[in-house]
Amino acid sequence: MSAPEQDRASSYASLSRVMGKAFLRDRTTVFFVLLMPLLFLVLFGALFKGSSSPHVKIAQYGPVTVLDSMPAGERAAVTQVVTITRVTDEAAALEQVRKGTYDALIEDGPDGQPVLHYSASDQVKAGSVQGVLNSVVQTANQAASGRPAAYTLTSDQVEDKSLKPIQYVTPGLLGWAIATGAVFGASFTLVNWRKKRVLRRLRLAPVSIGAVVAARVTVSVLVALAQTGLFLVVATTPFFGLKLTGNWWLVIPLVVCATIAFMSIGLVTGSIAKTEEAANGINQVVVLPMSFLSGSFIPLDSAPHWLQTVSHVFPLRYLVTSAQSVLTRGGGVMDALPAMGGLLAFAAVLTAIAWKLFRWDEV
Repeated sequence: MSAPEQDRASSYASLSRVMGKAFLRDRTTVFFVLLMPLLFLVLFGALFKGSSSPHVKIAQYGPVTVLDSMPAGERAAVTQVVTITRVTDEAAALEQVRKGTYDALIEDGPDGQPVLHYSASDQVKAGSVQGVLNSVVQTANQAASGRPAAYTLTSDQVEDKSLKPIQYVTPGLLGWAIATGAVFGASFTLVNWRKKRVLRRLRLAPVSIGAVVAARVTVSVLVALAQTGLFLVVATTPFFGLKLTGNWWLVIPLVVCATIAFMSIGLVTGSIAKTEEAANGINQVVVLPMSFLSGSFIPLDSAPHWLQTVSHVFPLRYLVTSAQSVLTRGGGVMDALPAMGGLLAFAAVLTAIAWKLFRWDEV
């Protein structure tokens, strides 16, 4: 290695050590970057640990032929998804349906046909109630006609039946934590160094810009990998029970590429902002909507189509969906490579924009 190469390597190593020590000495930063996201994981994981598909609650007023005549086996199957409670006061039960205590009230009409009363305030529950009762009525009609059904529907979920909510919560919160740490870390460093004239001294010192950038990227990537390790260690404990698939290790290159992409956002906001307060405000405007629109906190499956289309603009979506695939859904290399390429392309574009906006000194 030549003397100039040794000097560059030495500068890079020294800058990396300085940035790393500065990060670890700032307890506030360590808390918000490493510990607070972990607290969110523990909170959400504990809240959803025992969650399952809720039963639909139906009140039955008086005798209902279609329900009372069901064979014991069919009745047991229905009660797996529906809780049926017999009531003696129709008016009080209808009021409880309006308040949400019951999801519906079923009774026989004057002609002996079942009548279902439900509240339209919860469209999901209303649809579930009608779907279940329609199925019961169709089964009763087939039994009354004496003809066997021409088709039999067999239902089976595509995921492993042992999947738990933690296997969906972990990738989303991990993506949010990495995005927050990289964006805020890059922008705050840039603003702080500009205010304290560190950038001016680095510009005059025999240190290349490449060494400065490489040191900052190295520290950010190491912090992101530490976040990933903490999340996986906590989530895979017996209490939460996260089950990793065989290609879970692909999350490591995904996190590296995503960190670089999120850092590029921080470089742009850090180039625009003149103070840490301004940088914080701009970052919040970017990170919070990106987190919600990328599926970090809530799934986007039921979101309007136009909103799902808009979410493809944000790099966090690609990290979250790809991390879910390789961590818990058995995804492989081809599920991760397109996301990594897109993240790096996004980083290249925003880094070019940051380069145009970059200032060594305060204006």
